[in-house]
Amino acid sequence: MDSVRSDTAPVPQALKILVAGGFGAGKTTLVGAVSEIAPLRTEEVLTTAGVGTDDTTGVATKTTTTVAMDFGRITINPSLVLYLFGTPGQNRFWFLWDELATGALGAVVLADTRRLADSFAAIDYFEQRNTPFVIAVNCFDNDQRYTAEQVREALDVDGHVPVLLTDARDRMSVKNVLITLVEHVLTMVRSSVPA
Repeated sequence: MDSVRSDTAPVPQALKILVAGGFGAGKTTLVGAVSEIAPLRTEEVLTTAGVGTDDTTGVATKTTTTVAMDFGRITINPSLVLYLFGTPGQNRFWFLWDELATGALGAVVLADTRRLADSFAAIDYFEQRNTPFVIAVNCFDNDQRYTAEQVREALDVDGHVPVLLTDARDRMSVKNVLITLVEHVLTMVRSSVPA
């Protein structure tokens, strides 16, 4: 007797995407804004133990921090699911990045123009590993706005890397970032295939 049922739904193809960036850039917010499930968060309260270790310049109102990862899911269709993994932004948790990056299709580097230099570590990480990525500039309320080209120039990223403005709190804005990343990955794959 066959133990496999013919009416069983196929297992969907899973694609893994990282969301990286500096401390306080909005990674947890981005994952939560677009996830169809309640996101898994490993947030802990910032304490006096982090004074001198955690630089809160520009994010002085931040009260929590991710200590391992954020996780969310988006079902594109019955055969395709995106898994989002938000990386911790603090240097002391970077040892987790290699594990989180294993098997990733690509990454979103979430940039905060109040602390733009914090983006360099994530950009370097993905460039060194040839992992496709996009830069998503998180546009916070009441902060000076820069164009995508001004941010590209400041971060000195190659012209083929998409740089776009986003609001990590807005589901449609985040969906646009993820679509841009997937399109960027497809373009890179197609261009690397010999004609």
